[in-house]
Amino acid sequence: MVSLAHRPERQVLLALMLIAGALMLVMLLLPNLDSALLLAFRTGTDPAGPIWIEELARDITALGSFGVLALLITASVLFLFLARQKTDAWTMLAATVGGIAVVLILKSVLGRSRPDELLRSVYVSTPSFPSGHTMMSTVTYLTLGAFMARELRSRTLKTYVVVLALVVSTLVGMSRIYLGVHWPSDVFAGWSFGAAWALLCWT
Repeated sequence: MVSLAHRPERQVLLALMLIAGALMLVMLLLPNLDSALLLAFRTGTDPAGPIWIEELARDITALGSFGVLALLITASVLFLFLARQKTDAWTMLAATVGGIAVVLILKSVLGRSRPDELLRSVYVSTPSFPSGHTMMSTVTYLTLGAFMARELRSRTLKTYVVVLALVVSTLVGMSRIYLGVHWPSDVFAGWSFGAAWALLCWT
């Protein structure tokens, strides 16, 4: 069995799960802080900064959208089947399709309201907690990063691939706060739950 010390992808996920989970609890216990952090990204009802930053945030948030992730997941699973990596293909399906089910169940059960409609810069229709974009980008990109890292011999390259996947999922989550469609605690929950779900599927 490969120890955790030699699996940077699991170290990253474990750290993300614990740190984001702790921050989520802080925000939920201190709702005023949750609101203050959301408003720190706003100038009145608009996202802070020039318009090109808002457009960039929309581009980044699309990396966690259902359409982009569905295309990426389908292509990855087909590739793994064609490469006769059936276990990896089924793991990818379990992690992603199962993750979608978990998000939908949590949103339905908890039914948390979104930030005020005046603050939202993109269309949303589902409950707020947890952030689906954040959780599913965490699950998808870090699972793919883990598969790639396993094929690399250099620990530096392994770490680079996993950290790159983490950066993408982090940017997606931050874009959801910036665009005013999620409370920060929703995003922290997405990172924490996504990391936990990916670890569970790999285990």
